[in-house]
Amino acid sequence: MDGLRRLEYRGYDSAGVAVVDGGRLHTEKRAGKLVHLEKALAEGFPDGPIGIGHTRWATHGGPTDRNAHPHVAGRVAVIHNGIIENFARLRAALEADGVRLVSDTDTEVAAHLLAAELAAVRHERVTGPQALAEAMRRVSRRLEGAFTLLAVDADTPGAVAGARRNSPLVVGRGNGENFLASDVSAFIEHTRDAIELGQDQVVLITPEGIEITGFDGVPATGTDYRIDWDLSAAEKGGHDYFMLKEIAEQPRAVADTLRGRLTADGLVDLDLGGLDLRDVDKVYVVACGTAYHSGMVAKYAIEQWARVPCEIETASEFRYRDPILGPGTLVIAISQSGETMDTLMALRHAKEQGARVLAICNSHGSTIPRESDAVLYTHGGPEIAVASTKAFLTQLVAGYLAGLRLAQERATMDPAEVTRHLQAAPAQLTALLDTMDPVRKLARDLSAAPQVLFIGRHVGFPVALEGALKLKELAYMHAEGFAAGELKHGPIALIDDATPVICVVPSPGGVLHDKVVSNIQEVRARGARTIVIAEEGDEAVRPYADALIPVPPTPALLAPLMTTVPLQILACEIAAARGHDVDQPRNLAKSVTVE
Repeated sequence: MDGLRRLEYRGYDSAGVAVVDGGRLHTEKRAGKLVHLEKALAEGFPDGPIGIGHTRWATHGGPTDRNAHPHVAGRVAVIHNGIIENFARLRAALEADGVRLVSDTDTEVAAHLLAAELAAVRHERVTGPQALAEAMRRVSRRLEGAFTLLAVDADTPGAVAGARRNSPLVVGRGNGENFLASDVSAFIEHTRDAIELGQDQVVLITPEGIEITGFDGVPATGTDYRIDWDLSAAEKGGHDYFMLKEIAEQPRAVADTLRGRLTADGLVDLDLGGLDLRDVDKVYVVACGTAYHSGMVAKYAIEQWARVPCEIETASEFRYRDPILGPGTLVIAISQSGETMDTLMALRHAKEQGARVLAICNSHGSTIPRESDAVLYTHGGPEIAVASTKAFLTQLVAGYLAGLRLAQERATMDPAEVTRHLQAAPAQLTALLDTMDPVRKLARDLSAAPQVLFIGRHVGFPVALEGALKLKELAYMHAEGFAAGELKHGPIALIDDATPVICVVPSPGGVLHDKVVSNIQEVRARGARTIVIAEEGDEAVRPYADALIPVPPTPALLAPLMTTVPLQILACEIAAARGHDVDQPRNLAKSVTVE
């Protein structure tokens, strides 16, 4: 149950457990958040030496008790992440054989298949834990799609079997105990020694051992690694919400992303293995959601610094429009979890077309870094709140580092001036966070607004999009981000009296600054309430701001590191004022491992 609490951010529509004790299988499951399961277990539930548990984000079938995992077939219990794409065909075959399924899920199909294969394997005189592993291999070969499966069997009281294809599964190596989980945070209390599984592998754990094979039964090995953060990183640390804790951790997270990657003379030193960037003639950045917004900023930086064409693509659309890729193309795939299915599929398409892939990721041992040619880990530590905050800022920094390294390789600029400002960013973020009390008060004032609009130009545009996304995710409000120059081409019709418009203003002195000030005047003339985020000392915007939020000055391209933070605080505090669950917003999951 402690492990499930640390995984609840991955899905919280329902939860369940299965325990094997003395040759008996015990299960309990409940719709809703984990607390409902905890209440049911408190009424009396046996302990046992092996068990599996699951928190669900519903795909096939609504979040009900009967659709919650585990699913049971005979004396076998199965839990599952992902989507089994051929489940309808498999279900029809089972029902034709007289099997009665009681849920709407694809997972129950896997449970019945496993029970049947286990009986067949035992008929072939395979016994003990090996029978469970072989049955899991046979079932896995029949399934299509993305899945992680875990299974226990009442007649195999000393083992848990797991399988993975395109969905996360990690092994925790303990002392007289071993663990399987979709995220290391589930077992960090017990061990920091983990094993990274490969694609299409089955793992069998007993208290004494870990055995890994391919779906074909050929023995395989995983990659050992050690978790470099402790349990306290996955706890709230005195904050009301994980999101507030993670916002507060951003100065350290940015510093950790930079650590060891900048030389004394201002160059960028990245460990990219054999990835050669000198002949790159085109860059695509592929990502989803918040990561997509960080990629938009990376596009600006790469083109300005490295003078190479760069496109930003929604990962879910990338391969379907058949982009032109080749050996000179670099694809930068951004994913906090490293398991984002749309991004993974875009990465694989790029590799098939001969492109090189650089991953920007936070999670060691995940699929996207493993399948890329090189990876920039962001070293942000665990991010538990569903709405990304420190992941976004560390992705920004990683994108800047990639752009600067490209510029170094192409000799298009001296990065020293930019790297000096990057090194100053953690201290600036710390100072900025100390000034957020007025923003919290402003959030309470805005909590009753029916909608909030965001505008920005250049790198302020993706910041506006990110601010709007945070408000949608957390406060369930209508919120839109616009390129400020597009206002008069339609969106200005949304503005009426007292509509809050949050304006991200570029640094003073440039032509875009004056243009955004003009945009502020346009919306204010139509009754908007203007909340202006501008550099400290920018007095030109003060007459047009109903509320002014100053941020530390930075070079133009680095401004999102500062201007994003007040928008994170606003969204968090507005959601709290509206009575919403800040860390676990409705309908969302942290890691989107299905297409």
